Amino acid sequence: MTSSGRRAPTGESDWLTLGQAAKFLGVAQSTIRKWSDQGRVPAFYTPGGHRRYRRHDLETFLDRSGPGGRKSGPLVLVVDDDDRLREFMRVNLELEGYTVLEAASGEEALDAIEGQAPALVLLDVVMPGIDGWQMLQRMQERHGSIPVIMFSGQVESTVAGDAEQRGARGFIGKPFDPHQLIERAKQLVPA
Repeated sequence: MTSSGRRAPTGESDWLTLGQAAKFLGVAQSTIRKWSDQGRVPAFYTPGGHRRYRRHDLETFLDRSGPGGRKSGPLVLVVDDDDRLREFMRVNLELEGYTVLEAASGEEALDAIEGQAPALVLLDVVMPGIDGWQMLQRMQERHGSIPVIMFSGQVESTVAGDAEQRGARGFIGKPFDPHQLIERAKQLVPA
């Protein structure tokens, strides 16, 4: 049951199951379940305890939060070779009002920056080909001082200091709570 105590009517085609709603939004079922628990997407519950979503609520959510949504916040470029981490950060940044581009490699990221300079870059250090350090240097040479927050799973005591000495605005070691990275992004470039 929702806080208003309403239950989903049965037999209406406007109501979607958890799986249908996840497919409609293009996200994993666990993601929409989490958004429901956080109150971002209204959910209704059947007498058996299953979640149901109104199509209209999902469309409103997409208009408000999706990549084609009406809000067009600051552009953030997320650079990481981990598809799932990029998707997680993109979805959560979009929910905060950012416009997000993703790149799976340093080469792809540099090409994206040529097309449009982002307000912020979230950059993994360890990637195949051009690593995060090389990308940071090339980006600074070509585009000046775009704010960058770097992150890595290979954390040595000197890496955070190295990142700042090389021009990054911050460093976060992996494994990390991606929300920590998003909060740091919001501090540097508010949506």
